Amino acid sequence: MSELDTLSFPAIQYTIWAADLHGHRFHVKLRIQDPALNGQVLQMPAWIPGSYLIRDFSKQIETISAYAIENPNHSLELERINNDQWRLPNVSGPVEILTTVYAFDSSVRASYLDTERAFINASSLCFSVKGQELSPCALILVPPKDTSAVDWTVQTSLRAVKTDDQGYGFYLAKNYDDLIDHPIALGEFQIAHWQSNGVPHTMAIQGCVHEIDLERIAKDLQAICTSTINLFEPKTKQAPFGQYLFLVNAVLAGYGGLEHRDSTALLCRRDQIPQIHTPLDEASYREFLGLCSHEYFHAWLVKRIQPAAFQPYQLDRRNHTRLLWLFEGFTSYYDDLQLFRSKRIDLKTYLKLVANNWNGILRGPGRLKQSLADSSFDAWTKYYQADENTPNAVVSYYGKGALLALGLDLKIRHFTREQQSLDDLMRLIWQEHGVTLSGLAEDGLDHLILKLLGKGFTNTWNEFKEKFIEGCEDLQLQKWFNPNFISIKIKTQSKLEKIKLQLGLRHIEASGWLKVTHVLDGGAAQLAGIAPGDLLASINGERITAARWDKVLSSLNNEQVISICFYRDDLQHECMTILKNEQIPAQYELTPAD
Repeated sequence: MSELDTLSFPAIQYTIWAADLHGHRFHVKLRIQDPALNGQVLQMPAWIPGSYLIRDFSKQIETISAYAIENPNHSLELERINNDQWRLPNVSGPVEILTTVYAFDSSVRASYLDTERAFINASSLCFSVKGQELSPCALILVPPKDTSAVDWTVQTSLRAVKTDDQGYGFYLAKNYDDLIDHPIALGEFQIAHWQSNGVPHTMAIQGCVHEIDLERIAKDLQAICTSTINLFEPKTKQAPFGQYLFLVNAVLAGYGGLEHRDSTALLCRRDQIPQIHTPLDEASYREFLGLCSHEYFHAWLVKRIQPAAFQPYQLDRRNHTRLLWLFEGFTSYYDDLQLFRSKRIDLKTYLKLVANNWNGILRGPGRLKQSLADSSFDAWTKYYQADENTPNAVVSYYGKGALLALGLDLKIRHFTREQQSLDDLMRLIWQEHGVTLSGLAEDGLDHLILKLLGKGFTNTWNEFKEKFIEGCEDLQLQKWFNPNFISIKIKTQSKLEKIKLQLGLRHIEASGWLKVTHVLDGGAAQLAGIAPGDLLASINGERITAARWDKVLSSLNNEQVISICFYRDDLQHECMTILKNEQIPAQYELTPAD
């Protein structure tokens, strides 16, 4: 009998092991000590919190079987209710369900397994037991039998109860939501440690061939994390967790992150990680630090301060809220701001990042059609299922949401004569909805803003909300910046930049051709009849290739009539269009005031 066998297990128990590294398959065993007498329903989540898209994780289940513990030789017949639900037959006594799940999603949103590493999001591997989601549950991690994985260790923030030196063994979760909120990485890691306000922090990185500059990473992240803790708790300086884990997968090409209560899963390029004796692009590293800052901020805003619409998560359906501009947009505002406050970047660099985001939003025609509130509500279908028309129909609640946070910050500072700022509002939201874990109602920010600033701010807030949250107007940041601190001017654009904006199309290289991916409303390309999927052949008789694109465009002039030859469905087309200045959106430069 092993030591694990002597432990007192909860009524819901999961066992996960990497069964087939080459075939990318996990085996997952679910033991239910007391299934419902009327037939227990098993539910595989359709999405993972933090990523607002129905992903139908059940589609990766290859095999499923069930049996009663008291009669393991007799299988139980499972009733398929729909694509992600199964019902057990009426049975007394404990049962076990064994599934084989294919896992080859290298993002941070699902699970992955190969001969180099394993990554587990329990939401894509483990059933919930309907009616018992609030019950404590156990997770047993079994080491892979494949000899190529003999040196793998386990990295997770899930509560370990009885594990070996490599991290395999017995873990506990408070409930199913807690279980799926702790991703697990297996493999070989380079690990950085630091403390922020006495709280242990760890970054476990896999995928880098060279030795990582762990000392630099620890120094930079220590400053960022400390600054964020102090933002929310300037008096107590206490974090809402006892430890925090950054799980980083470094790859050739990829970028993204997903927040969890005590950890985050990050995907980045290898060249974004500082490695000893290896050249580092500082701008790329800054982008990585911004990603870390963003997901860390979510430990407060999203994981503890939540929309009421997310309490509890309904993982079998879309959970709509009109507040993602707050939860993601405000986080996007603070991620770079915290880099500046922690002295990881200077003011000039920070303002350039703000201007880049602002200019990018202004170049998107969709900002004039979709409000931030609607963008939040439609995230499930429009933002996360982007297509060729997305730039014309959608505004990013990340990008414009960050600008909105900046605008509100400037408004609060002006109204209070620099006595208060958005920081004070964030701390109030934290105390009333984060510490208490009570969800924020769809109109809940109204009360908090007026509680902070008084009735004198009512008209300002109502107008601000009507124009920029529920409406589609551009934020007037150029009017709100204090010229004593920030200098703002219209950006001087090169001739080539102007021509590209006038033309209004985006493209990729495809087998030697330039393939159109997006055509922007009002641009010369749209007026000419060019469509996504077209292959550009020539402009004014000059052959177009990726190498010649800038050269050909540089030969064009404003108000010039141009001819474009392109292919659609292998048929040649020719069209005429004209380049006009009014098709160019305003672009801005921000610099520190002299």
